[in-house]
Amino acid sequence: MNFFKMDKQLIQIERKFRPEIEGLRVVAALLVATYHIWFNRVSGGVDVFFVVSGFLITTSIISTINRTGTFKFLPYISKLLKRLLPSVFFILAVVLLLSFFLLPQTILDKTIKEIIASMFYFENWQLAFSNTDYLDSQQMKTPVEHFWAMSIQGQFYIIWFMLFAFILWAIKKYQITNTRKLINFILGSVFIVSLIHSIYLTSVNQPFAYFITFTRVWEFSLGGLLCVNLAYIRINKVVAMILGWLGLIGLILTGMLFDVSQMFPGYIALWPMACAVFIIVSGTVTTRFGVRRILASPVMIKLGGLSFGVYLWHWVILSFYHYNISRENPNFLEGMTIIIASFILSYLMTRFIEKPIRESSTTRRAFRRISWIGTVNLILIAVLVSTNLFAQNQQAKNKTVENYPGAVAALGKVEVPDVPAYPTLANVFNDLPQSHIDGSNQTQKKADVKVGVYGKKEGYTATIAVVGSSHSEQWLGGVLKAVEGTDYRVLNITRSATRFSTGYDEDDIKSKWVENTLAYIKEQDIDLVVGHATASNTDKERIQEHLLNPLRELKEAGVQVLALRDNPRYKFNVVESLDQDGEQKTIEKMNREQNQLDGAAWTKLEQSQEFHTLDLTKYFKIDDEFRPIIGNVVVYRDYDHITNTYAESFAPIFEKQFNDILKK
Repeated sequence: MNFFKMDKQLIQIERKFRPEIEGLRVVAALLVATYHIWFNRVSGGVDVFFVVSGFLITTSIISTINRTGTFKFLPYISKLLKRLLPSVFFILAVVLLLSFFLLPQTILDKTIKEIIASMFYFENWQLAFSNTDYLDSQQMKTPVEHFWAMSIQGQFYIIWFMLFAFILWAIKKYQITNTRKLINFILGSVFIVSLIHSIYLTSVNQPFAYFITFTRVWEFSLGGLLCVNLAYIRINKVVAMILGWLGLIGLILTGMLFDVSQMFPGYIALWPMACAVFIIVSGTVTTRFGVRRILASPVMIKLGGLSFGVYLWHWVILSFYHYNISRENPNFLEGMTIIIASFILSYLMTRFIEKPIRESSTTRRAFRRISWIGTVNLILIAVLVSTNLFAQNQQAKNKTVENYPGAVAALGKVEVPDVPAYPTLANVFNDLPQSHIDGSNQTQKKADVKVGVYGKKEGYTATIAVVGSSHSEQWLGGVLKAVEGTDYRVLNITRSATRFSTGYDEDDIKSKWVENTLAYIKEQDIDLVVGHATASNTDKERIQEHLLNPLRELKEAGVQVLALRDNPRYKFNVVESLDQDGEQKTIEKMNREQNQLDGAAWTKLEQSQEFHTLDLTKYFKIDDEFRPIIGNVVVYRDYDHITNTYAESFAPIFEKQFNDILKK
């Protein structure tokens, strides 16, 4: 596709090798690796990569137009894919192979989803939605989570093609002669709009803002603006030396000064951006004591060619270290081993995978090789998915109440056969209540009342509403099982991370949801509200009282209340511990923790006899010992939420409660 043929150069730029940029890439890669490995923090190094990418791709586009007079899509995208896909596909293939033997089952499903997203360059969106899902955000990170940056980069290259295609069209259409002014206007507009959007979205929904493309485009735009205007910037040697060192020192300190993972990519991201700009600008002047002498040294130039691979490899190695050796941060020697291994693997991958494909005699030959690796990935994904589905289906065939009694087995009154626990560890995390699957649970973004309707929807004799946060929602499975075969209707009125409580500020979106929910329940013909009336992760009386206030208001309005004591909560992910440490060690960890801090509040509530109360704590123990598996059912799906299968096993307990309350 030939969008436009230029009769003259687009704009004058300096198309020459910038060795200090190679050194800057090494610094950025090492910062990312260092902060990940030893500090479990984000460094801002990825943002530097984005600026450099914007600078280099803009330079490449303008140089191509100046040299050939044309701008064609196929040559443009082919060149990029030959450079990006071989390394990406190869590393994903390695992760898939290792997943058969070294990956915890609990994150297998999530890893497969993210590998597919990484292959097709939408991993950033996959993470954006999963990390803003309250029940999904607590899961362990996968070995390919860092591919989010690659996805944004790939999407940016497409955006930049369309942007420059538009610029060339505008030049031809309107006979524009001052092309530099036009490019600055367009790139500057993209920079401003994206930065404003980034600042706003970071302030209202930072986990989502961190990963999406539109809050990051300004970083690439800054690199593009630098490319267009660098040749017109004049500084002396003293200024160049000062700028360079300020940029390098400021960049190194970014991760220490700011909590990047919580504050980026808003206005704080201007710090590493400015540091990168200072270094690139300072590189236009050679000074005796400037950072250019370090960054442009032969060693740094050589390592710069490996920085892309180092970024990709270090997280993979670190992830499998955490899965199989230690969940603690590596010591100095272990961390250095990871970094050195990343450089070695990057060199080998560049030498034997990426370079032969990039330098293939024909584009067809190059893409044939890339397609082979991609095909291997798809086959490995199919095998992993099929193996998991087969195991799940085989176990589902044997899923009977006799084989999997669940909670009722805690009292020791039923025989528990010797069969594998359900769900399989690979599927525990997805064992969710129906409301989370069908979307009737309200997300954290909205305050309106979202209602899921279940049970007898017509001709019902009573309505039961499950109300509150995810700690109420998790009991929906047990409630639904309990009303099977009855004339009861069930409503799910829950919102993620939002207690049914008066403890929020008036202007808080959570407070508005509570108010809306109270009004809705009072307007509807609801006979019984079921929800947790305590929070087991705190002993603060104020928080416990705030949970009771809405329930009291409903009782005064004539609605009966079944107040549940909150289930035991833990500071570690129970199912991941079960997967990695085994059942016995997990039992020991569970019983070392203070997992119910609401004891005094619950005793006071029971004694008050304000509501119908139900304490289910005894069903989380066997022989007075908290367990991760009871009645052959895995109890927890994360730190503090129970699996839907375990909730369903409480059906007999809920059935008795409903009959006692509603049939009086």
